[in-house]
Amino acid sequence: MSLVTITRDGPVAIVTLNRPEAMNALSKALRADLAAVMRAVEADDSVRAIVLTGAGERAFTAGLDLKELGADTSNLGAANATEAEANPVLAIESCTKPVIGAINGVAITGGFEVALACDVLIGSTNARFADTHARVGIMPGWGLSQKLSRTIGIYRARELSLSGNFLDAATAERWGLLNRIVAPEELLPTAVRLAQDMATVESHMSRAYKQLINAGYATSFGDGMALEARLSREANSQVEAGDVEARRKAVMERGREQG
Repeated sequence: MSLVTITRDGPVAIVTLNRPEAMNALSKALRADLAAVMRAVEADDSVRAIVLTGAGERAFTAGLDLKELGADTSNLGAANATEAEANPVLAIESCTKPVIGAINGVAITGGFEVALACDVLIGSTNARFADTHARVGIMPGWGLSQKLSRTIGIYRARELSLSGNFLDAATAERWGLLNRIVAPEELLPTAVRLAQDMATVESHMSRAYKQLINAGYATSFGDGMALEARLSREANSQVEAGDVEARRKAVMERGREQG
């Protein structure tokens, strides 16, 4: 049985963490397979967007495989490595295409970090999040201590990380962690529909815009504005007026269809 599977819906690749019997825990083998799969979808020009989810309805991923870790703590050091084969957050973040996380169940600790590596998060009503690093006695190494406070605010982040309490789907949406919540049976169809929308954007533009958003978010507001101004001048100087007009008409037609 493959630990990470890929199915296709046209230009959308659906990547599934496939250890439902272990709540899709991130074993060493699964992390390596995820890195290989993400490299494959990145290299495949027919893939324009990705949906990442977990098998079953219990778990997106419960994080690092604590049974494996308990048997060999050297695996913990490897998990903090800078290679995508060991670090699933790097495997996801290295992808230049949009990645939508379809959170079908719990996303715990390292699994929470994997969720935060996605570009958009859609949750089922079964979605729950928890940061149990402090309770397990392990410091986060995949970015949770920094990303969570920037996503939901430092007070809420401290509440979650210093208590280890679970965050339900409704509260996660209210706090801005989830883009939206849907019924479990609607999770994948909703995520795929959004991915299909993203797939209609020209690949070079989608890639460049995602990079601009991420690079700006990682710096100060002022530096981000300067970055946008510089890249805008460089990119827009290459744009042809005829191309803009054709795209403008397509955007207007799409707006009428969506209205």
